[in-house]
Amino acid sequence: MPLAYNLVVGLGNPTSKYELTRHNVGFWFVDGIARRYGLSFHSDVRSQGLLAQMDWDGERLYVLKPMQYMNRSGGPVAALASYHKISTSRILIAHDELDFPPGVVKLKLGGGHGGHNGLRDIIAKLGFANFTRIRFGIGHPGNRDGVVDYVLDRPSKCDRELLLGAVEMAVEFIPQILGGDLDKAMNALH
Repeated sequence: MPLAYNLVVGLGNPTSKYELTRHNVGFWFVDGIARRYGLSFHSDVRSQGLLAQMDWDGERLYVLKPMQYMNRSGGPVAALASYHKISTSRILIAHDELDFPPGVVKLKLGGGHGGHNGLRDIIAKLGFANFTRIRFGIGHPGNRDGVVDYVLDRPSKCDRELLLGAVEMAVEFIPQILGGDLDKAMNALH
């Protein structure tokens, strides 16, 4: 099955301080892809990120973890997409989503940033918003003022298990997602 997406980006914050926080679920997802397909991330100066790559049915697939903080994710994504001539419609971005409870995972084609600073910067740097998103619900703290602390905190044990289950399920459907069979993947994930 030919690739519908050549670049999969997991959003998160670098350093071990943030590794287990809700905001890093995008990193958890691409780490899951790497484990499943035996990929290794290496430092990539061009994209200022950790990059893994593989051949997928004769096409090149890039998997990126930007090593800039979340609100500066756009530079690494734009640099890699530009260098490898990957159109925005062939980019899949994995990120945390406050609007869904933990354990929920949904696919979305295009759209705005919805207040997510990583998406905001990617849209600004690419100049387009027509990339596909895989959104992992992390829940909401209940008030706007608590959002920053909430996303940068570790989830409860129960929520962590729900998040890891959602990541595992999404990784299971990565062949359908990468092949562009989003209806099948969405029906299974939703």
